[in-house]
Amino acid sequence: MQTKKREKTIVVVDGMGGGIGVQLVGKLRDATGDNVEIIALGTNAVAVERMVKAGAHRGAAGENAICNSVRLGDFIVGPIGIIIGNSMMGEITHSMAEAILAAPGKRILLPLQNEHLTLAGLEGLPLAKMIERAVELVTERLDLNYSHHNEIDEQAAKDIIKNLS
Repeated sequence: MQTKKREKTIVVVDGMGGGIGVQLVGKLRDATGDNVEIIALGTNAVAVERMVKAGAHRGAAGENAICNSVRLGDFIVGPIGIIIGNSMMGEITHSMAEAILAAPGKRILLPLQNEHLTLAGLEGLPLAKMIERAVELVTERLDLNYSHHNEIDEQAAKDIIKNLS
């Protein structure tokens, strides 16, 4: 049996219990069907297992898996903590954060805030709305004519300007 060659790949990165990753994978899968490959990368096996059950095509856990596989994604999606060493209660190492930042894929991050991290100028949206917006951004960029890898999303720019006002 021959597997379908998918044009684009989305890497979802999460840790701890994988709850945010599960929601992202489910919504991305609903929005894209089987047209893209979704790879679940987690800081631990529990997070990966839950994301695979939610619809990721495959997954891997741990620092080495994240550092080596994150570069496979045309898009890298997850909470903002995935680019901050020692975040997520220490589950994100500096090597993981560096690999995610150095990967060629476009990063679409959820601006989650807590007592240790405050992003000035962003209104606090409910997690469900952040996930919805992240999925919208990915699906907009999945257009078959997509060729503007570093283009700033017009709506995202408007949202940022609106929040700064």
